[in-house]
Amino acid sequence: MSGESGCLLRQHSRRAAFCIGTRRLLRRNVRAGGTPIKEPRVNERIRVSEVRLVDPAGEQIGIKSIEEARWLASQLELDLVEVAPEARPPVVRLMDYGKFKYEQSVKAREARKKQTRTVIKEVQFRPKIGASDFEVKRRRVVRFLQDHDKVKVTMRFRGREVTHPEIGNEILSRLRDSVSDYGEVETAPRLEGRQMTMVLAPLRNADRVSEDLESDDDKAVAEEIVTKEETIVSDETIADDVDE
Repeated sequence: MSGESGCLLRQHSRRAAFCIGTRRLLRRNVRAGGTPIKEPRVNERIRVSEVRLVDPAGEQIGIKSIEEARWLASQLELDLVEVAPEARPPVVRLMDYGKFKYEQSVKAREARKKQTRTVIKEVQFRPKIGASDFEVKRRRVVRFLQDHDKVKVTMRFRGREVTHPEIGNEILSRLRDSVSDYGEVETAPRLEGRQMTMVLAPLRNADRVSEDLESDDDKAVAEEIVTKEETIVSDETIADDVDE
């Protein structure tokens, strides 16, 4: 009895492992839209009597029996891949399937790198915001725009503040003008309930503007260093005159 239970347990474990592996394979081969990617049939998985054979360069060899196509693939040390299963007979191609899948994965990775990722950051303001707090939040907006992120600026009203939306609109307009070198208005300010929102998008030449600012800072530092060196030289000259 113990032997039968052990055998049943092993069978159950193998079935569970197979199901888990199948689910992982399906999750791995799912597109962003949710439809599974159907892998082509390769080598022994091609179960037809005749195929239309294509060489690695894409030239047609002709209609061959599946046994002859498999023999030719083994002689060339290539794989037999079904590329058009709906055709009659199905079209199969001689190729290095492992190398082909690797190249496809590299292309997909490069395509993902080139895709633009839009991130929206939010910065909140109040109608009674002080000058120092406004400057802190303005710098935060500039930093987000320099990172190529969109910024959602939210003006929150409390109590009777909502009866004076022009105050919030004035603050948002001041912010818009102060960051015009880094971003532009994508969505104009609009009042929704007790808050007014505005969306800023980064400029394409924001990097050039920041580089110009950095170069100006570098020039100022260099000029300061030169001035200090000249001062030191003049001091040494005065000391030499006094010694003489």
